[in-house]
Amino acid sequence: MVALYPKFKKTLGRTLIYLILAAGAFVILIPFAWTISTALKTPQQALRVPPEWIPSPVVWKNFLDAWSAKPFATFYANSLLVAALSIVGQVLSCSLVAYGFARLRFPGRDVLFLIVLSTLMIPFQILIIPRFILFKNLGWLDSLLPLIVPNFFGGAFNIFLLRQYFLSIPLELDDAARMDGCGHWGIFWRIILPLSKPALGAVMVFEFLQSWDDFLGPLIYLSKEANYTVALGLAAFRNDYFIEWNLFMAAAAVAMAVPLVIFFIAQKYFIEGVQLTGTGGVKG
Repeated sequence: MVALYPKFKKTLGRTLIYLILAAGAFVILIPFAWTISTALKTPQQALRVPPEWIPSPVVWKNFLDAWSAKPFATFYANSLLVAALSIVGQVLSCSLVAYGFARLRFPGRDVLFLIVLSTLMIPFQILIIPRFILFKNLGWLDSLLPLIVPNFFGGAFNIFLLRQYFLSIPLELDDAARMDGCGHWGIFWRIILPLSKPALGAVMVFEFLQSWDDFLGPLIYLSKEANYTVALGLAAFRNDYFIEWNLFMAAAAVAMAVPLVIFFIAQKYFIEGVQLTGTGGVKG
């Protein structure tokens, strides 16, 4: 009996944790389930009180009507272009800067790194006016350039994430590479990046979700509907069809499709990258 008590206590504790997690997941999934349910209803069902969770009949045509009501194909193309180039810019710039902070020795390195981290405390709202003036003088307003180009100059959070991962890679690998004739670029390209796929995957997922969900940036810099991203196009759709909640929810479900697919495909790298960044990236 004494031997069974610790096992019972461990099993009970694990069961309680699973129940709490399941309850939290259920609460989080309620808005998503309501979105899908409303997207499949008629206009009358969508406004019915008390609300009905299971639509009858199921109106699949809402998705086609929502897609054709606005040029969502253009919105998708713009968002995918911005997200893809933003990922390229963040990965290239942040990995190079993180490599410098993690593997190079130079005076003032730690102070400079603290200054980079301090930029995390600067709200985006403070940068709106100076950035707007800058992009206006460059002639970039009403184009996708203000949403893409800044990502090629790094981001403090991604630099921090990659630096912590690079620090976990043994320095002996650098020494061995130097003996084989590699310089810093060879070490970075042939040693650090191949060993940092989980962290790079996490950065890609973070940047894609941030770029895809960005609403304030496109709202400030874009004015032509042909340049709208999905987030801004969804807001324009809501303004034009604010009464037809079934169509709006169908459009919202379409907008959520790509981030969900990307997350489920890349969740292995995302979770592994976040875990190993704090616990040590290379084992064995």
